[in-house]
Amino acid sequence: MDRRAFLLTLPASATLAACASTSGRDGGSLSEDFVIAGGDADVRLFLHNKRARLSDARARPERTVLFVHGLTYPGSAAFDLPLGGRSWMDDLAQNGFDTWCVDVRGFGRSTRPALMEQPPHANAPWLDAATATTDVAAAVHFIQRQRGLPRIVIIGWSWGTVLSARFAAAEPSSVERLVLYAPVWRWRGDAQPPKAPPGAYRQVTRDMARRVWLNGVPSDQQAALIPAGWFDQWADANWATDPLGASAHPPTLRAPNGPLAEVIAHWVDERPMFEPGGIVAPTLVTVAEWDSTTPPYMARELQPLLVNAKPSRLAVIPAGTHQVFLERNRDALFDVVRRWLMGGDV
Repeated sequence: MDRRAFLLTLPASATLAACASTSGRDGGSLSEDFVIAGGDADVRLFLHNKRARLSDARARPERTVLFVHGLTYPGSAAFDLPLGGRSWMDDLAQNGFDTWCVDVRGFGRSTRPALMEQPPHANAPWLDAATATTDVAAAVHFIQRQRGLPRIVIIGWSWGTVLSARFAAAEPSSVERLVLYAPVWRWRGDAQPPKAPPGAYRQVTRDMARRVWLNGVPSDQQAALIPAGWFDQWADANWATDPLGASAHPPTLRAPNGPLAEVIAHWVDERPMFEPGGIVAPTLVTVAEWDSTTPPYMARELQPLLVNAKPSRLAVIPAGTHQVFLERNRDALFDVVRRWLMGGDV
């Protein structure tokens, strides 16, 4: 990828809109929402911030975190979703972290192109990792300017690990630490890689989302995996970010197809989506044991290839899926990641 794509110098006016609200559900926290310029002039990105309200501490690279979402669900409906009254961003904010999450173009509350308002089969699969990584770069650079920091921490989930890893390799001086959660790596085994659906975008129903979520979970564990009410709360939050899709019958969530098509093409050709040797930031690779989307073998094979990340570690979370951060055993993931970010081992 052309490194120049990452060198985005946005003026102060790049903050196109901002609003703030104070939440008391976690003992006092401050939430702010921003709309910023993306990797292209006509793209607007939704950026959400959560931090402790009473913290007067100076901004620190090791305590400033950006979450990057996967290829179906936006970050704005995932990382600060208060399941049981608490989100992953809450957990970190309560421990002194300044947390952020971004919706890449085509997702959530960020810019969607006009082709996503046309029938899906009217256009080819849209969006690729190179383009989406420029949006991650725009978010990182905005946070750096807002906080006056040279570096921040990045937590990538699923396809977000591809974007985070590409950015970390392209701009090593901007990344303090890196977490690759449920990393997308090479496909292996006798089974053929899945096939990407045609069209510019796909339409996900709640039933489809639940089936994919539970795939690979032992049948006797499925009923207890997601606490009562949590799936509906998560689905309500996600479908609310796409009013057009939610007005369909049945309601759907639209997601760009380009990322999925690109990942599968790389799996078929046995090509990695990023170069692990280019990452120098200390890196934690983590995955849950029942993850059928990015199975644990991907994380186990990736971590030894991070030869220049000093150090790198691997952690496998028990009794969880690709979305373990939304499940009953999420605290196991939260604890491992928090220890890593605070300089401890796993």
